Amino acid sequence: MSVSLWKELKDALAGSEADYTEVNLKRALFLLSVPMVLELVLESVFAVADIYFVGALGSSAVATVGLTETYLFLLYSVAMGLSFSVTAIVARRIGEKEKEQAALAAVQSLWIGIFASIPFAIAGIFYAKDLLRFMGADDWALTEGYHYMQWLLGGNLVVILLFLINAVFRGAGDAAISMRVLWIANGLNILLDPIFIFGWGPIPALGITGAAIATNVGRGIGVIYQIYRLFGGGKHIQIKLPDLRLDFSLVIQILKTSVGGIGQMIVGMTSWIFIMRILAQFGSASVAGATIALRTMMFTMMPSWGMSNAVATLVGQNLGAGKPDRAEQSVWFTGICNMAYLIIVSLVYYFYAENLIAIFTSDAEVIQVGASWLRIVSYSYFIYAWWMAAGQAFNGAGDTMTPTKINFVFFWIIQIPLAYYLGKQFGSTGVFWAIMISESSVGLFTLWLFTRGNWKKVQV
Repeated sequence: MSVSLWKELKDALAGSEADYTEVNLKRALFLLSVPMVLELVLESVFAVADIYFVGALGSSAVATVGLTETYLFLLYSVAMGLSFSVTAIVARRIGEKEKEQAALAAVQSLWIGIFASIPFAIAGIFYAKDLLRFMGADDWALTEGYHYMQWLLGGNLVVILLFLINAVFRGAGDAAISMRVLWIANGLNILLDPIFIFGWGPIPALGITGAAIATNVGRGIGVIYQIYRLFGGGKHIQIKLPDLRLDFSLVIQILKTSVGGIGQMIVGMTSWIFIMRILAQFGSASVAGATIALRTMMFTMMPSWGMSNAVATLVGQNLGAGKPDRAEQSVWFTGICNMAYLIIVSLVYYFYAENLIAIFTSDAEVIQVGASWLRIVSYSYFIYAWWMAAGQAFNGAGDTMTPTKINFVFFWIIQIPLAYYLGKQFGSTGVFWAIMISESSVGLFTLWLFTRGNWKKVQV
């Protein structure tokens, strides 16, 4: 590794004070994407480690995790939708050199997140069994596994704050802080998982409930570190006590910008609830196989999401600085890098699908289902690269409504009916083909819409 590259890597990991609207575009993308990639790689390591430990409890436990995640996806929809808005607004203010306004916007997003967490907590604590029953859960989930949902949804505030505060840091250009937050949160989670699930010394074995407790503890400590850094100051943003006030005009502005972001995530995530409900009719093995495959996909896609998140920051800051052409260049460059990476991943999926799923389970039926999905996905993974980059360009610009409309058409009107029909004809394999066809189509359409350039004119 050359001396200059090593220095850039150290700057990226430590956090750079570079102005991302002025430095060389490749350097800007490198400084932002390295910590974002590492941040999400560890997130995916946690997802894989978590399902590995839960997998030892049996296919019903894995299925319970998968069914719970369908509801967590609704929570993630709100958190990620708000995050899109926060990243866009903070990045735009930083690009305009208005750091005080960026800090004030960050605080308002946290107030919104606190209030948004309340209904999810109530639903999880008091209605966990009903929610699992609606999804077709088996008897084990309804008698033992429901505690997992109670803990995760009941403690959802730490999830929302983790998303939102990291979105603030990313929008400001402090991606290295976001990286360290998830290192702490997920590192603790991985260490605590086997202790709480299987027991250790004076700590009793809590089974699947232990996995949820480990998650809440790890993420809670991560949030404490986030708050410390927000007040202690990052390279580009710092919150002060006067910023803690409620500014209703700014809250309304954030909510207006967030409507599209929340909408696009809710449309996508709720469609996943229906997909899981369709898969549930084929038995717990199908749900377990799909859950393991999804975790495996998360692990391999996180580097691409990290680069795409860097695009959102670059687009927002460069539009704020009045440099739309530079914003567009960042998207094309990232798309090419993403495509090259995902082509390699596709080849691994195609040739080693069974081996990957077998890491987490010895159940032959579960392995067959999970491998089937990975192999089908491999045919079109390279298209996902452009979907991620172009989609984040819209979000980084603050144009969150366009992806919402796209998701509604391709996920609700196309994917769900197609999955139902093909599932009836070909079983779980038909459902996976429906997902591949619809998501490939949405990727191509999103890229075409990006080339029209209307996102450059959005004001936030």
